[in-house]
Amino acid sequence: MLATLHEQALFVDGPVWGGVHHLTTGVEPHTHDFLEIAIIGPGGGRHVTSHGERPLRHGDAIVLRPGAWHAFGDCADLTVANCCLSARALRAELYRLPMLRRLLWTDPVSHGARGVAVRSLAPSDADEAIAQIGLLEGDLAAGRRRTGRAVGRLMTVLGILADGAEPDPGALEPAVHPAVAATIARLEAAPAEPWRLADLARAVNLDAAYLGRLFAQCTGSTPMGFLARLRAERAAALLVNSSLPAARVGAAVGWDDPTYFARRFKTLVGLTPTEYRRRNRAAHLRRRPPRGTDVGERVRRGGW
Repeated sequence: MLATLHEQALFVDGPVWGGVHHLTTGVEPHTHDFLEIAIIGPGGGRHVTSHGERPLRHGDAIVLRPGAWHAFGDCADLTVANCCLSARALRAELYRLPMLRRLLWTDPVSHGARGVAVRSLAPSDADEAIAQIGLLEGDLAAGRRRTGRAVGRLMTVLGILADGAEPDPGALEPAVHPAVAATIARLEAAPAEPWRLADLARAVNLDAAYLGRLFAQCTGSTPMGFLARLRAERAAALLVNSSLPAARVGAAVGWDDPTYFARRFKTLVGLTPTEYRRRNRAAHLRRRPPRGTDVGERVRRGGW
C-alpha cells in the first residue's frame, strides 16, 4: 500500500508549506491529500508516476493533484524544491483565477494525466522559484511563522510557473472530456446530494461503466472517490470554521451516519473529525507547530 502524507501533519496554521531538498537516494512511492508543486534544480534522477518513468531535467515543474502518486529514483545530488497547498487553499480565491486554475486543475486532470502535470521552465526561472521556496521555508520556521510572507512567496512561485512554463513535449494536451467536466461541476455544486454513478452517467447520457473509466483517465480517481475527497475537504473547513457538532458536519456534506462519516474522514484525512478540529483549532491559537506524526516530521526535516 502506498504511503499517504496527510495535510494535518504538514500544514500547521496556514495554507502553504515549502522546503528545498538535496536528494542522494530515491524517494519511495507515496501520495498526499494536498497539492504539491515540485521544481527540479541541478542534479540527476528519475521521476516515477502512474505513466511510467522519465529522466528529470533542470527546470522541470511537476504539479500533483491530491490523490496522485509519485516517486523519485536514482537520485544523484538532485535538488528538488517542494511547494505544497492544503486542500482548503485550493478552494480559495487564487484558485479561481483562470491563469492559476489551468496550472492547478486543468493541466493535471487533462485527458489521461491522472492528476500529474509536467511543464518545463528555463533553468534560470526554476532557480528563481527554488530560491523563493527556500525563503518560504524560512518564513515558516518554528519561532517565526511569518505566514503572510510565506503566502506571498507562494504567489511568486505560481507567477513564475504561469509566466515561464511551457507544456512538456511528452505530455498530453489538456483536453478534459465534456462529460467529465460536467460531472465534476455537478459534484462540486452539490456534494451533499446522495449521488450514485448511475445518476451521474444518466445526466451526461453515458453508460455508467464508461463514465467511470473516462473519469478515472482524466482525474486519476473514480467519480465516487472524487466525491468522497470533496466531502472531506468541505467537512474539514466546517470543522475548523464552525461550531457545528461533528455529526451535523457529516450530515451537511452528505454523510448522514456519524460512524461512517468518522471512518471515511479518518481514511481520507488521517484524523477523526474530533481530532482534526481539536488539532487545527489548538494550532491556530498557539501559532506554533505541534508535534506531528512520524511522516509529518520526516517531511518537515526534508526526508519525506
